[in-house]
Amino acid sequence: MADNMQYDLLIKNVQLVRPNVDSVEESDIAVKDGKIRRIGPGIDADASAEVYDGRDRLAFPGVVDAHMHTGIYSPLQEDAISENRAAAMGGVTTSLNYIRTGGYYLNKGGPYRNFFPEVLSLSKGRFHVDYAYHLAPMDRQHIEEIPDLIDEFGVTSFKIFMFYGGHGLHGRSSNQHKFLMIGEDERYDYAHFEFVMRGIQAALQKYPEKAHQISLSLHCETAEIMAAYTRIVEEEGRLQGLPAYHAARPPHSEGLAIFIASYLANETDLPNINLLHLSSRKALTAALQMAEVFPHINFRREVTIGHLMLDIDAPTGNFAKVNPPIRPRDDVEFLWQNLLKGKLDWNDPRVRDALHFVKSLIDAKALPSSFSTLKLGESHFYADMCFAAGMDAAPPPTFVSSIKIRAAGYPEVWNTEESFCFWLDDLIERRILPPRV
Repeated sequence: MADNMQYDLLIKNVQLVRPNVDSVEESDIAVKDGKIRRIGPGIDADASAEVYDGRDRLAFPGVVDAHMHTGIYSPLQEDAISENRAAAMGGVTTSLNYIRTGGYYLNKGGPYRNFFPEVLSLSKGRFHVDYAYHLAPMDRQHIEEIPDLIDEFGVTSFKIFMFYGGHGLHGRSSNQHKFLMIGEDERYDYAHFEFVMRGIQAALQKYPEKAHQISLSLHCETAEIMAAYTRIVEEEGRLQGLPAYHAARPPHSEGLAIFIASYLANETDLPNINLLHLSSRKALTAALQMAEVFPHINFRREVTIGHLMLDIDAPTGNFAKVNPPIRPRDDVEFLWQNLLKGKLDWNDPRVRDALHFVKSLIDAKALPSSFSTLKLGESHFYADMCFAAGMDAAPPPTFVSSIKIRAAGYPEVWNTEESFCFWLDDLIERRILPPRV
């Protein structure tokens, strides 16, 4: 029956929110074969196999999140369910996930021709949203596989974790080969980063029709600076919590890594570079400077909502520990200033305008400064909301995956849906959101 109908699903009577429009509009949304086919008022209900009454609720465009991590602290097949459920509830409809061989993730090394099919098998049927993967070449064999990953698997985005040279995921690593699960004759260092870029450049030459799609993302922190400053912070013992983590991974570590990454991109003639989660004035300044020095490179400068909404004095405390760290308020304000100037690349007008609106509420004290809505990066913070309004101490972030919290030894936690409903009702009660229809 549905095959003979013009649409599979018709959502009637919604208030449609469009980008670059100052007001909502009454509309219907028609779907066929999983795609939106028509938007407009008065679509005939008889043309659809299924009709859903939106009852004048708001309908927003879905967010494509280009920076998520799935399967780090929990098995991939479990994480895909919990993390993407949270992402979907935060408005994300497409999830692009970074993954690699080595410690955490699947905890195994080897070629991607063996590793990646297992990733896809574990992912199948477990995501609540559309999904894809970025891959990180960790050794020479992976670099050789880049053309096949593009051609056979459709992977066109790759990543370098610059701080892995002497750090693990959480701190100093004395055995790089064990953590990364690479051979004793391999080095994950600046030379390796250069050869990754050369491998991607070779793939660009082989597949020129895909050149605009092929890119390299970099987490820009230098392991040497981080190791030295971590030691200083530990020996002095003056700082704790977020201030200590900020000092142990200082902003100039980001800036220096950005300089190195940019120079290597120029050296290897790699045109599409994504500088991920810039967290500080020094990092963003370095990125803008490199764009002037190398204008022929298409630099994208990413910022996350966590680095825009929290600073080192946030009542969330260590629950806001991320890499790179949450920074002091001066850094946060500098990120905002440049976001609103269009110099950061989560700068889709819909996102920019929404963030500007949220910040205006915070500045007007309509929302507390610890408010964190949709996290455009780092999957496990997507739906985190920690209001801490009128409290002496902040509660745990209630939207973190319940699987991860239980695994950490806290069996009595709210799941995502319970937390969402609780805080939604709290917002309604405080008249920040309108009543439920």
